[in-house]
Amino acid sequence: MRGTGGPQAACGATAADSTTAASRPAVGGYAGDQLANAAAIMNAGAALGLDTVGQTIGVMTAMGESSLRNVTYGDDIHGVTNPDGTPTSSIGLFQQQKWWGTTAQRMDPTQSATLFFQRLVQVPGWRQMTPSAAAHAVQRNADPNHYTKYLDTAQTIVAALIGPDAACAAGISDDAQTLARNLVAGMDAGTIAGSFPNHLEQIRAIADGRTVPNCGVDTRILQVITVAHQTFGKVGISSINRLCTGERPGAGASSWHVRDGGGHAVDFYSLGGTPTTGADPNAIKLLRILDPLMPAGSGTGQSDCRATRGTALVLTNMRQFPDTCHHVHIQVGASG
Repeated sequence: MRGTGGPQAACGATAADSTTAASRPAVGGYAGDQLANAAAIMNAGAALGLDTVGQTIGVMTAMGESSLRNVTYGDDIHGVTNPDGTPTSSIGLFQQQKWWGTTAQRMDPTQSATLFFQRLVQVPGWRQMTPSAAAHAVQRNADPNHYTKYLDTAQTIVAALIGPDAACAAGISDDAQTLARNLVAGMDAGTIAGSFPNHLEQIRAIADGRTVPNCGVDTRILQVITVAHQTFGKVGISSINRLCTGERPGAGASSWHVRDGGGHAVDFYSLGGTPTTGADPNAIKLLRILDPLMPAGSGTGQSDCRATRGTALVLTNMRQFPDTCHHVHIQVGASG
């Protein structure tokens, strides 16, 4: 979710909350010592100045090598050998062989992660590579795309373990004008589309530094839009602040599109260039990415749409409620 430049760089080397990692609820099927090991990997990266891009690559790699378990064996138990015919000697989270370091170093989560990150940052242009290609350049396994299937869950784990710095976990700024300016770039490029009436002008006003009465947008909603845009590359938005446009459909004045000055909710009508029902795979993906980043008590609509299509899901921070099945509604509630 995190980019490699611009406002994302301000998040820096955000560390994981290692004190509570093992006791947290499962994240993407990983729990207990697996999350503690993920936190150790993240903090090893942070100690070297790596942001959540690098940390996510580290967690993703260990997921693909050991399922985040600090195992004392490797592929040698399956008869796998090195190209020269010698048995492999891989152990630990990253399945590192003996030339990586001592047994103690390779079996220590922090030290083994440090060894991985020290090599990662020496790979020319690793930030411009796909995460799996960057990991492959270090691990040199058989399949350059081996780690791709672990990326989404690794991003979710990193976001969950960041603790209070959730915006940094998503790789986005917390400055409204910076967020708006980046979104305007997407608007001008045609990757963020509006509808009628056009709510996108509310974002353009913020980017320009203009205060338009009844047309404000909650910074957290700008962050939500940024996460969606970064995730899918193209999004369509039908509603943000209805005080600005005079609309009162659905929940009317009780909607967070209107309440408390308005602009505390956003409706997406398409994700990745495909219309959304709130129950389609893109909608489910977005909600799973957002949930660990969202404040407790935030919400999303379309619960009935998901239930009737057999795609009901469990969310921790976002409460779910019924809504029409032609968009995805995300709300953050009261400002703060």
